Amino acid sequence: MRVLVIEDFLPLRASLQRGLREAGYAVDAVADGDEGLAFAETGKYDVIVLDVMLPGMDGFTLLRRLRSQRCPSRVLMLTAKDTLQDRLMGLDNGADDYVVKPFAFEELLARIRVLIRRRYEQSAPRVEVGDLVIDTVGRLARRGARDIELTAREYAILEVLAARPGGIVTREEIEERVYDFASENGSNVVDVYIGYLRRKLEQDGGSRLIHTRRGLGYVLAAAEST
Repeated sequence: MRVLVIEDFLPLRASLQRGLREAGYAVDAVADGDEGLAFAETGKYDVIVLDVMLPGMDGFTLLRRLRSQRCPSRVLMLTAKDTLQDRLMGLDNGADDYVVKPFAFEELLARIRVLIRRRYEQSAPRVEVGDLVIDTVGRLARRGARDIELTAREYAILEVLAARPGGIVTREEIEERVYDFASENGSNVVDVYIGYLRRKLEQDGGSRLIHTRRGLGYVLAAAEST
């Protein structure tokens, strides 16, 4: 899943970018409101972490611009001001959540997970496809009684597929949500990782769960539809 961080304080911005990447997210990070708006308008982000006080365009103005354009990204506001007026202003302008600095990174991660579930209309933190269970809180996968050891990138691709079980997910969508702008990726990198995932999911004779739709993309489903 893909996150945009718009935060002018370099130590916090770098810390958020590093921590979110280590948690398996594709992350872009910028330092001012004008650049943040440009990224938000051109990129496809599941969640935008948006500071209120920014150089150039402030966070509230940026948020209003995004909502006037019907940007589908979920927006989590960051602020140093713990006042009711600021919280109401953020929520009234279209913020989905609000976190006051300083905050625990684990809490921020939990709130991002909730926003991503809302983004894809998932009411529960567990996704079940046949005998495969994906725990989006623990970022774990299990098939039957067997835990599946996945790299961060493998899990990220599986989570993108699991956000739309039974539906087609294109290679372009996977690239957009798993790779940030700074990443280097080859033309067949998604196919390579799909191959890794299939081998791990189908270990010990398990049936195929990731199906190819030629010319379209991939489908995560218990049985391939005809």
